Amino acid sequence: MKQVFTSIFFASIFAACTSANSTSDANSTNSTDMAKQDKTVEDALPPVETRKANADFEPAFEGQTRIAGVKTETPYKTKIITKELKKPWGIVELPDGRLLITENEGVMRIVDVNTGKVSEEITGLPEVDDRAQGGLLGLTISPDFSNDRMIYWTFTEKVEEGNHTAIAKGKLADDERTIENVAVIYRAVPTYDGIRHYGGRVIFDEKGDLFVSIGERSDKEIRAKAQDLNSSLGTIIHIDTDGNPVAGNPFEGQPDARPEIYTYGHRNPQGLAFHPETGELWSNEFGPRGGDELNLIKPGKNYGWPVITYGIEYAGGKIGDPVLQQKEGMEQPVYYWDPVLSPSGMTFYKGDKIPEWENNLFLCGLNSNHIARIVLENNKVVGEERILVKDDERFRDIIQGKNGALYVVTDEGKLYSITN
Repeated sequence: MKQVFTSIFFASIFAACTSANSTSDANSTNSTDMAKQDKTVEDALPPVETRKANADFEPAFEGQTRIAGVKTETPYKTKIITKELKKPWGIVELPDGRLLITENEGVMRIVDVNTGKVSEEITGLPEVDDRAQGGLLGLTISPDFSNDRMIYWTFTEKVEEGNHTAIAKGKLADDERTIENVAVIYRAVPTYDGIRHYGGRVIFDEKGDLFVSIGERSDKEIRAKAQDLNSSLGTIIHIDTDGNPVAGNPFEGQPDARPEIYTYGHRNPQGLAFHPETGELWSNEFGPRGGDELNLIKPGKNYGWPVITYGIEYAGGKIGDPVLQQKEGMEQPVYYWDPVLSPSGMTFYKGDKIPEWENNLFLCGLNSNHIARIVLENNKVVGEERILVKDDERFRDIIQGKNGALYVVTDEGKLYSITN
């Protein structure tokens, strides 16, 4: 891929993001951060991606791909807490610091991060369609979990016509052996008989409503639904805890548009996270062969798939006629990867345990077998680092605990902690 980065560009971005000891918080203005900006271009590292790109597409702006590298200088350590999980997919921290984890085949378990003890299966969940990319997916807990013990999760629900992404809720019993009073609160439409691209992340906003990512189901005959506002495929939706559209959603009252849709034109978004300082919603999504994206989510916006993309078909053909990477009225990714990162769960780091990570974004990579650390400044990517490369794992989800540690699960069944 033609590189558009110049030495002047390297110098400008690394004055803001790289130092001998730490990486600057993009939103901070204290004296320590100002000192970090005095570092010279000699501290700059080359981009972490050195492989040949799948396509020769030009980025829309400097820094949209293959940004210069950064390196964590603060010592940190990783630990495998357990290897006994079975294809875990989602993680959420309980109030007491234990982790509630979904396993793809359709059960939840609780892990004590101090002892590594894994609970027996938590039963009572609806049956899942766990073929290929389906199964029990992302989860979150009620902001008032200590009192109501409510859990919300996504899964692939099998029906006569095929399957779909569904969202359910239920109460974790006091004995933690079962989920009680389970109700499916939302089903993505249309139903489709396929085995890929369900999206599946679910998070609470500050008002107690839910954002949920939904995939476009992959196949050529269905993917165009991502541009159809009367379909919830290829969208991020905004609903309340009963599955109703949140009042004030961008397409509320618009004929032939589903009122729960917040954004559309997505392919397979598997990561959702709020920036800890700005409160803005960010998402990632799988591209096809190349073109994985990091997006800043803005209400009512069209993120382009399958009209625009920086990737190509898995078999090698180009997508679209004409082939486009930019189009008026469609959002550009803040950043994209080619070859793939295969991004899944992601989280922002908040705290002073590793100061240079403050407000950095951490994304799980599947086929890339690493965790990507992304440094943001003014909603632009200014640095990238690869973490846990030597472990050669498919990293599926990542969260930050109240103790400051990052917790990560892998498709191979491991739970890691990353601490200072």
